[in-house]
Amino acid sequence: MLLLSSPRFDEHVTPAGHPERMERAHVFDAVAGRWLEKGGRVAAPRAATREELERVHAPVHLDRMAATAGAPGMIDADTFVSPASHEVALLAAGAAVQAAEHALDHREPAFALVRPPGHHAERDRAMGFCLFNNIAVAAAAAVARGLARVAVVDIDVHHGNGTQWMFYDDPRVLFVSTHQFPFYPGTGAADEVGIRDGAGFTLNVPLEAGATDADYDLVYWQIIVPVLDAFAPQLLLVSAGYDAHQRDPLASMRLSTDGYAT
Repeated sequence: MLLLSSPRFDEHVTPAGHPERMERAHVFDAVAGRWLEKGGRVAAPRAATREELERVHAPVHLDRMAATAGAPGMIDADTFVSPASHEVALLAAGAAVQAAEHALDHREPAFALVRPPGHHAERDRAMGFCLFNNIAVAAAAAVARGLARVAVVDIDVHHGNGTQWMFYDDPRVLFVSTHQFPFYPGTGAADEVGIRDGAGFTLNVPLEAGATDADYDLVYWQIIVPVLDAFAPQLLLVSAGYDAHQRDPLASMRLSTDGYAT
């Protein structure tokens, strides 16, 4: 497995006490160091290109984000930028594309450890700590290569609204999400299934607060795995948020570390 990460991810600075904080990048560095010690491979990310970003984001959004470079600012009550945030966000999106490319070119997994995160960012706006939608940029890059079936499985405790809407009418991308519901950002009901040609290619599995390892095991094996098997993706992308863990301070799920491992 190839690991993609960089010490530069701590240059995206958020206010003191913010949940999406620089210490996350320090964990990335520790994980990358241990992976190297075990003989694993770690690669530095490249910046996503304008062409890659425009497949899922509106030009006005890209211009708006570029204009934040060099100064701190607040986009909304949850989402902040620092002088280097734009450049670091480009690296995060680029790393996701690299991971997808590596999986396709070498037929082995790749893991992108990045921040800022991405799945809340919509076509024309940043939100929920997210500036660019990293996983969507990667999925769109795979489709641009000619893939007809790309699956995105979002395991974050929050629904990936941005990723869903970007592919809501596209049958080439299957979007699957398990998430606490009702909860931020308010989307992800079971009847959100896609529109037009994409109808049936969005699968939301909303879970009540307090869901345990057993609950997740049940819905994955009984609902999600059969859908993935039927779709037969040429590439599987995982939007890997770990905030459904029982120790997460913002959510109310009860997943254990062992639960994530299985």
